[in-house]
Amino acid sequence: MNVEARLEELRALIHHHNHRYHVLDDPEIADVEYDALFDELLALEADHPELVTSDSPSQRVGGAPLDGFRAISHERPMLSLEKCTTVEELGDWLKRCQSRLDDGAPITLACEPKIDGVAVALVYEQGTLTLASTRGDGNTGEDITANVRTIGAVPLKLTADNLPRRMEIRGEIYMPLAAFERFNEKARESGGKALINPRNGAAGSLRQLDPKLTAERPLTMFCYGLGWAEGGWAPRAHTEVMAQLEAWGFRVNADAAAFADIAGVETYLEDLLARRERLGYDIDGVVIKVDSLAQQEALGTVTRKPRWAIAYKYPAEEATTRLLDVEFQVGRTGAVTPVARLEPVFVGGVTVSNATLHNMDEITRLGIHIGDTVMVRRAGDVIPQVVKVVEGNRPAGAAAITLPVSCPVCGSEIVREGDEAVARCSGGVLRCEAQRKEGLKHFASRLAMDIEGVGDKLLEQLVEAELVRDPSDLYRLDLETLIGLERMGK
Repeated sequence: MNVEARLEELRALIHHHNHRYHVLDDPEIADVEYDALFDELLALEADHPELVTSDSPSQRVGGAPLDGFRAISHERPMLSLEKCTTVEELGDWLKRCQSRLDDGAPITLACEPKIDGVAVALVYEQGTLTLASTRGDGNTGEDITANVRTIGAVPLKLTADNLPRRMEIRGEIYMPLAAFERFNEKARESGGKALINPRNGAAGSLRQLDPKLTAERPLTMFCYGLGWAEGGWAPRAHTEVMAQLEAWGFRVNADAAAFADIAGVETYLEDLLARRERLGYDIDGVVIKVDSLAQQEALGTVTRKPRWAIAYKYPAEEATTRLLDVEFQVGRTGAVTPVARLEPVFVGGVTVSNATLHNMDEITRLGIHIGDTVMVRRAGDVIPQVVKVVEGNRPAGAAAITLPVSCPVCGSEIVREGDEAVARCSGGVLRCEAQRKEGLKHFASRLAMDIEGVGDKLLEQLVEAELVRDPSDLYRLDLETLIGLERMGK
């Protein structure tokens, strides 16, 4: 087999395995086997640079740094969506759609999670990715082709027989939550800069002038529709478009669904909200579209928004508020953790007044002061955390935050060993009541001894009354002692 034929074979194999891994989440070969194929491709292309193609998997590792981003005019505008927050508003929108369609035909509604990422447009010519651009202002975006090529979930080459001559596929590039947390954890360990949230992380990654930096970021993509197509394809419904895109190898959201009435949509909205924290990616709502493309065309657009689609918004998972104070809490291992006391703010469906600040290194990284306006993030059951300071709103005389010299509970010296980020109370469990309480809570918890009836409030009473100083003391308690405690009965 000659070099050119082997290169074609390698590219086809790697494209196939990329699709299995990044899109289907069902790899067929081990990482070491994939690496061997990729290494062979890189070696052959290094020896024969004249045979490198734009759709080669080698282009995913990133090329030379860019001087800047070229402006791109979208052939069809990327419109923004009307928003609603109640089922009643959604029903009013559907009635408006029905009133504008004078044929009386029923309307099927297509629903899909509204990914909190970065909207992009991908242009394919003869099945090859030739252009990727940001939404920008809807009419003009930026050429980010070199960066998008590095994303494994984006097909560089389509090989189906029924492809249109040219087409534009639209989607949302985002950062999965688990990958975002891993990236930030490594950044903190290495002294690098942590990302504020998954959406900002995705946006910043796509605007790197060096594609190699984008390649290091854990980005992926869901396609959500067709911008336009020329030649060979005339779909009749949005759901038909999505099925075809999946068949061609694009990654589409498995949680998308279609309904014949508003009742089905309402159930879908409730179900998705209940599962929001388990999805593995950030969403800020649901996009609801008229499924029929003919009905979409008849409904048209107004003020740069399509009449045939609407975004149902869930409660925000980020909000800004004011930092009132910082208190230091002591855990069972002696770790001293700064906790932000906030002006109460509604975020993620609940009112938040406290948030974690992790450690003093995080406080330094954020540059946070008492009185600052801060951005707070709460996703699912995750402890709320301060992710950003709005520095332009800093009041005069805002006080810097310093690590206390002694433990706020027992007065023992607070120490930091070497370059460890965590500061600790040196008192130990015998001297520090806070460490003793937290240690006992852990001992009695479901993950340890799972002692029924021994909750936080009871343990705090037992420690404060000096009835329990050590886990073994729990087993010496008797009925007479327990019924004398507050809220305890025979």
